[in-house]
Amino acid sequence: MPNIVLIRHGQSKWNLENKFTGWKDIDLSENGINEAIEAGRLIKKHALMFDVAFASVLQRAKKTMSIILKENNLTNIPVFNTYRLNERHYGGLTGLNKKETAKIHGDEQVYKWRRSYKTKPPKSSKEFTISLQKDSKYSNLDTIPESESLEDTVNRVSPFIKNTLINHLNSSESILIAAHGNSIRAILKITESISDTKISELEIPTGKPILVKYDINEKKFNKHEYLK
Repeated sequence: MPNIVLIRHGQSKWNLENKFTGWKDIDLSENGINEAIEAGRLIKKHALMFDVAFASVLQRAKKTMSIILKENNLTNIPVFNTYRLNERHYGGLTGLNKKETAKIHGDEQVYKWRRSYKTKPPKSSKEFTISLQKDSKYSNLDTIPESESLEDTVNRVSPFIKNTLINHLNSSESILIAAHGNSIRAILKITESISDTKISELEIPTGKPILVKYDINEKKFNKHEYLK
């Protein structure tokens, strides 16, 4: 039975500072590096092996992936990066402190921006959008989003699952994915048919490997579980 292991990147420097990060390319904190090392060791403890790996194009996910593969002597497997696994685009909230933003706009509004399935944050600044348009990581995109709801993130992740993930699993290949809180929510929403309400309540901690088993005969994903 092929497996998927999902991991939200280790703590980033902006996680540490309690800032909205989204598509801003922020590095891991020192604690985040340690979280990735521990995640790699936990995966090794369970003797899980992978045939292929995927990460977002953001360095906090890419570095987490690199550390885990090194801990497991798997640096020779193919690794692919795709924007489809990026964090949700937080638009105009990017770089703002979450507590300070709640003081200005109220806890209820900030919760809607963060966790409502359909509500988008305010649009990003023109300068940030232009910087993404000029970024070579996104040169293959026709348009850059100005913000995203969780629903938008699910729609962005969906083709990756249908066109890439399923094909590898049906070839009996096990997969490691390093991504972000909301892109992992999107994956689990699709693979487990989680409701719009329930998916908003699902917490995805940094640096904690999540195992999803795939029944190749039934073409069905089992419910996710955290490695211990």
